[in-house]
Amino acid sequence: MPFDWQEYLAVARFLKGQGGAGFSEEAAIRTLISRAYYAAYGHALRFSRDYLGFVPGRLPEDRTQDHGRLRGHLRKRRRAFVASKLEQLRDWRNVSDYDDSPPTFDFQHRGAHALANAEYIIRALAPPGPATAGS
Repeated sequence: MPFDWQEYLAVARFLKGQGGAGFSEEAAIRTLISRAYYAAYGHALRFSRDYLGFVPGRLPEDRTQDHGRLRGHLRKRRRAFVASKLEQLRDWRNVSDYDDSPPTFDFQHRGAHALANAEYIIRALAPPGPATAGS
């Protein structure tokens, strides 16, 4: 059974406001932002592959390019706002994962928005419901 990317969003929600038990609240928020991005990215990748004709890279070195390619594909398929939210999440994830002292990055503020962006992306890319008889 395929992994449910929304589980990462549940982990991200759990991390909100955590800290003090061997790790800081900043570490929890940085991880929250990272998991929110991967929840949205994984969901968007699967949706785009299954319903929008996106073809992910086959080799690991090709898959690293899928992040940008996916956003471009979403824009071409009239989902520019989703692509924009995903790009914003990716930028915040990069800061959270790679920058040890970002001078103007408000982790509290970005953490809340990361959750909202991921939730929006998942709702906006909901798979079509089952067909009903007679339709």
